[in-house]
Amino acid sequence: MPIPLVIDSTRQIGATLGELSVASSVQAGTIGVAVVLLFMLVYYRLPGLLADLALVLYAAVNVAVFMAIPVTLTLPAITGFLLSTGMAVDANILVFERMKEELRAGSSLREAIFTGFDRAWTSIRDSNIATLVICLVLWTFGRSFGASAVQGFALTLAIGVGISMFTAVIVTRTFVRFVMGSLADRIGRSSWLLGV
Repeated sequence: MPIPLVIDSTRQIGATLGELSVASSVQAGTIGVAVVLLFMLVYYRLPGLLADLALVLYAAVNVAVFMAIPVTLTLPAITGFLLSTGMAVDANILVFERMKEELRAGSSLREAIFTGFDRAWTSIRDSNIATLVICLVLWTFGRSFGASAVQGFALTLAIGVGISMFTAVIVTRTFVRFVMGSLADRIGRSSWLLGV
């Protein structure tokens, strides 16, 4: 059709838009993690402090793995990391709530520690296995055209879930057994310090 093409306006979008989005996401994630660490400390007190130490170690190991692979931190990848951080916190909350139930039922602190980790393990294991299966599905279907951003999300989430299982089950358990187990006679009756 003999209709002339008239350019109404033009716009250029530079790479700085993506940089600003990533910087904003990292800042929001840092604030979110800081709020979670503060919540764990205030609500669970001594166990929360030990969980905070494990979560800081979790974040450091995650960053080290991201640098070793290397992982490009796109917006979906940052989202996967933050979601896996939430799952790491969730595992600690499950353990500490089980411990509090045992303490309220009259168990000693040593028994509550052992039973809390033992009873929470099945929930932690099942939720993490389900998440890893979802990551595998997302990775597989993310190979199709136009969905490659999903692969970054799936990769960082899977890495984070694997590391969170290690930190929640091994690191937090070691911290709790070492600190609270060795001080069980002194702090066993302090319900405030245990967050009960």
